[in-house]
Amino acid sequence: MNLKGEKVLVTGADGFIGSHLVEKLLNEGCKVKAFVYYNSFNSWGWLDSLSKELLNEIEIFAGDIRDPNGVRTAIKEIDVVFHLAALIAIPFSYHSPDSYIDTNVKGTLNIVQAAKDLEVKRVLVTSTSEVYGTAQYIPIDENHPRQPQSPYSASKIGADCIADSFYRSFNLPLTIVRPFNTYGPRQSARAVIPTIITQLLNGKEEIKLGDTIPTRDLLFVKDTVNGFVEIAKSDNLIGHDCNIATQSEISVGNLAQELIKQINPNAKIITDQERLRPEKSEVFRLYGSNEKILKHTNWKPSYTLAQGLSETIEWFKNPDNLKQYKADIYNI
Repeated sequence: MNLKGEKVLVTGADGFIGSHLVEKLLNEGCKVKAFVYYNSFNSWGWLDSLSKELLNEIEIFAGDIRDPNGVRTAIKEIDVVFHLAALIAIPFSYHSPDSYIDTNVKGTLNIVQAAKDLEVKRVLVTSTSEVYGTAQYIPIDENHPRQPQSPYSASKIGADCIADSFYRSFNLPLTIVRPFNTYGPRQSARAVIPTIITQLLNGKEEIKLGDTIPTRDLLFVKDTVNGFVEIAKSDNLIGHDCNIATQSEISVGNLAQELIKQINPNAKIITDQERLRPEKSEVFRLYGSNEKILKHTNWKPSYTLAQGLSETIEWFKNPDNLKQYKADIYNI
């Protein structure tokens, strides 16, 4: 479908990927409604960092994805839904799993139920490479077995299944979008790249990390949101799940050494026991296949890892950005 002029809703628009997707959709000529998490501070998350000119083009809807009434109100007169709202931190899911079921599973149910009833033209539900768990074979394609190695990944598998059932049961024009390990400006300190960069830029000589052996398929955020847009344009992917991946991998240890080399070559890595996942919960290898997205869309990655890391470091070097991160604590 052609997105230009379409009225689109982005849930999780106040977050890392969501805020970048809002910018991309505005550039595509969409009429954007941004679903942000209601709070008493009237904060719109990362959307607050956008220019006043861009914010004037966005309709803000403050609500809670767990509330079906607010979700239904937000989706009225919407053509396309990009559903990104979720709880994503794996360590937090170990001690607060109920909140992940409420937000990720029931929140997705609220989206697809309202989209079905209101006859939305297109729905994109955001999954995660974590649903695959440690690779049983590489590259990991969309047929790879699902392995719920954390309550977070279990909740996302559940959300994927709810979404898929609405396509199969009601012919809802839906695609499950599965980005691999997205990084870039505005990413939460719960992720490994901001964790390393913020410690280094705050002058730390000892960089605290968990396990450095696992590998990840790292995807720059601008490539991720381009993937969302190209998937939305492809009618061939209705009823499918689709990876967004670079089809490459790097270990956490090698990634950390590259960032140390660029920022402070004197720093060294130390293992922080608090940051280690339980052994059976750690995902040791993520290496995604991008064959499907390359076949059915015009997408291809535009950023090398070196380019993406460089742009990310420059963003964090801005004192106004860096001060928003608490590098001295472990963000779960």
